[in-house]
Amino acid sequence: MNDIAFASRECGSCPIRHRAVCARCEADELERLEEIKFYRTYEAGQPVLWAGDQMEFVASVVSGIASLSQTMEDGRTQMVGLLLPSDFIGRPGRDAAPFDVVAVSDLTICCFRKKPFEGLMTSTPHIGARLLEMTLDELDSAREWMLVLGRKTAREKIASLLSILARRDASLRKQAPRDGMSFDLPLTREAMADYLGLTLETVSRQISALKKSGVIVLEGKRKVMVPDLEALIDETGDDMDGGLIV
Repeated sequence: MNDIAFASRECGSCPIRHRAVCARCEADELERLEEIKFYRTYEAGQPVLWAGDQMEFVASVVSGIASLSQTMEDGRTQMVGLLLPSDFIGRPGRDAAPFDVVAVSDLTICCFRKKPFEGLMTSTPHIGARLLEMTLDELDSAREWMLVLGRKTAREKIASLLSILARRDASLRKQAPRDGMSFDLPLTREAMADYLGLTLETVSRQISALKKSGVIVLEGKRKVMVPDLEALIDETGDDMDGGLIV
């Protein structure tokens, strides 16, 4: 494991408080979480966990993004998910990490010692209920991503990823997605290619095509502005009358 960086922070000022596993906790419940809480920070590219590591903590992503990857016996690696701010790392009741977790960008996570956290789940219904809700949301996201990877064109894959990132950014800001919204693209084009199963050239070509058609506006290297949210959603290929739009 890499070196640990600790920071003392108050739950009340946490930027993910309204979406994290502690979102429904009352003041006394937050105090109990404070007793088992610590922070870790990672630079881009650093591992958080390797598959098979013993899980001594569970955690919420506070800032930055991490990747979930699985390695096959012959060394091939597939990115199987992204962990965005407020997403949960680890599984109560499971001792070993099932996936590699690696920081994609500079990353801060709020950790809870695993055994005490498991105890709080039984004595603090708000934590267990919120974790169940988050798990079901994660299941919906996994099903959505199966469609993205399995059936969508390269252009639809890029538009879908941008749409997901835009919706999450708006949620963290406690806003509804809207025309003219902008957000920082947290992934390099190489990481996008890896995650979407595309080549780097294809990712660059499709982003340029979306820019040329006015669906997105690139401001600098990483900031994306969406002039017309409906136009971006149209590019995803999702069924607006019955498709999965979170």
